[in-house]
Amino acid sequence: MKKLLLLAAVPLLAACGEKLPPADVVVAGPKLVKAMKVSPGDTPSESRYSGEVRARYESVLGFRIGGKLTTRLVDAGTRVKAGQPLARLDPADARLGAAQAEANAALAVADYKRAQELRDKNFVSQAALDARASAAKAAEAQAHLAANQASYATLTADASGVVIAVLAEPGQVVAAGQPVFRVARDGEREVAIALPETALATVKAGSPATVTLWADGKVFTGKVREIAPGADPATRSFATRISLMGAAPALPLGMSATVSFSRASGDALIVPLAAIFQQGNRPAVWVIGKDNAVELRPVEVARYGDAGALVSAGLNEGETIVAAGAFKLSAGETVRIATP
Repeated sequence: MKKLLLLAAVPLLAACGEKLPPADVVVAGPKLVKAMKVSPGDTPSESRYSGEVRARYESVLGFRIGGKLTTRLVDAGTRVKAGQPLARLDPADARLGAAQAEANAALAVADYKRAQELRDKNFVSQAALDARASAAKAAEAQAHLAANQASYATLTADASGVVIAVLAEPGQVVAAGQPVFRVARDGEREVAIALPETALATVKAGSPATVTLWADGKVFTGKVREIAPGADPATRSFATRISLMGAAPALPLGMSATVSFSRASGDALIVPLAAIFQQGNRPAVWVIGKDNAVELRPVEVARYGDAGALVSAGLNEGETIVAAGAFKLSAGETVRIATP
């Protein structure tokens, strides 16, 4: 048994004395990087936003006096003409006020006439006569005002258009000036969109736009008429109106539309966030030049977004930059470009 163990151990001892073959020597070479060529194809050619067709002018109508709403003559969606009655208040109080003002005016006029007769006989002074004349004029003006107030019990449309909202119902007591109807006037049509704050760098008042209706696919040329000076507190977006050129005035309100803003030549280009290298307080990118040597180029970034960094200056179309791994490079270093 001992002889067998000795014979088995002999090969193991022989193996321990053998040397292992040398490992392969790894030779360092140029770093492999992902590159991209800066061109218009690297950034979206247009930005699209959803909106709806609206009227250029929308009026919120209300009574010029307060009272109880007794009759509503139109519904939402009704087409109205200028001067058409829309609703009425209970006229009783207004009529009583007008009758009282008219009676006061008649009394003041009669008092003035009596004062004139007395003045002719030198029974009253000229100052007393002038006071009664002034009181008569004031009473007559008050009577005319009360008559006007009585006529305000009927609310009429100030222009032709479409009722797009009803804000009060019969039986409700409304105050003077309280909104009762919202009317979209006939005429020019616009598209209302919510513009995100990230688009303010490229979209300005007067910028051209293309508007496409979802319902029938019709395409209109548009122009940004106005951008709200402040953002909506809930959505943090800016209310924007796009004027439609050549659109029919009868274009249905509320239709869904897509607004596109094309990227003009010379606009900023989008590069991957991984391509940005922070050089002190300034952003920079690695530009691949002759013999694949990299050069650190300072750039100006207009904004950062999910799609990448919007570079507004420092890069020219056609240049090749390092798209990833910028923090691993040094100036003048030669790199190898990974094939896609």
